[in-house]
Amino acid sequence: MTVFDEARNLVGERPKIRKPLSPLERTQARWGWLFLSPWIMGFMLFTFLPMLASLAFSFTDFNITKPDEMTFNGIANYRRLLTDPDLRQALKVTFRFFALAIPISIIQPIGMAALLNAKSLFGKRFFTTLFYMPYMVPVVSAIIIWRGVMNPQTGWINRSLAVIGIAGPDWLNSTTWVYPALIIIGLWGVGNAMLFTLIGMQNVPTELYDAGKVDGATGIQRFMHITLPMITPIIFYNLVLTVIGLFQYFTIPWILTRAGTQDPGQVQLFYNIHFYKTAFTYQDMGYGATLAWLLFFIAMSLTILVFWSAKYWVYTPGGSDA
Repeated sequence: MTVFDEARNLVGERPKIRKPLSPLERTQARWGWLFLSPWIMGFMLFTFLPMLASLAFSFTDFNITKPDEMTFNGIANYRRLLTDPDLRQALKVTFRFFALAIPISIIQPIGMAALLNAKSLFGKRFFTTLFYMPYMVPVVSAIIIWRGVMNPQTGWINRSLAVIGIAGPDWLNSTTWVYPALIIIGLWGVGNAMLFTLIGMQNVPTELYDAGKVDGATGIQRFMHITLPMITPIIFYNLVLTVIGLFQYFTIPWILTRAGTQDPGQVQLFYNIHFYKTAFTYQDMGYGATLAWLLFFIAMSLTILVFWSAKYWVYTPGGSDA
């Protein structure tokens, strides 16, 4: 270390003086804001302002059919969260399904991508297209098909089981089998996550596999110690999308239960179904807005937890935190 370095450490670095923008840079900045302005206006009008309005409604007894009778009720809606039995059931159903679906939704795309990435597989393009195709099928059409497939009397799953002497369950009404049934329906459309994972596997440097072979690592060891660590950014991406998607889970159980009318045991009373019924069926917009903000904080908290955990398991070049 030179004398000048020691002096700099004692005195400290001089604050950097920001140079004024050149005319070209100012022009580019103005054009940048101009092109961003439609998105900014759309965000303000259709996202930010409605969020502020829903926050205000959460402190009222607003009913959409009686807007003139709206009154401020303080934190009554938030106190109601503590005594709402349907909310407790909705949280129970949602988190139970969450605990089952998250691991399977992450492992399934990895397994499919590993199969398609194998050099010995014949017809890779065909199987890649085949696995991805269900993702392109309209959700409502797919759910109607699955409702017929899982019918306890006429569905082909139970008919196939009957051939070998097994009585199939009531997939969509049984408290034991409804969640496996919903997971099977969800896994039918994991083609997008599979495709991203496959791209990540194909971008792993081949030199690492060659080095592993030289060191005597088996195929499983190379997959566990080379492939998986290198694709952890893709796994992290799929995990974040899965967490957010599960808290928006609505369409599949809503259609399967025919708008919630065929769910006697409330085994498919997911959070968003309870929220939808409260706000749009019972017209209780004040309490519905409260449920929406509770969902926002739950989803945001879990997403922040996932981002915080990334520094412990997500690989980043150079060893920097995710």
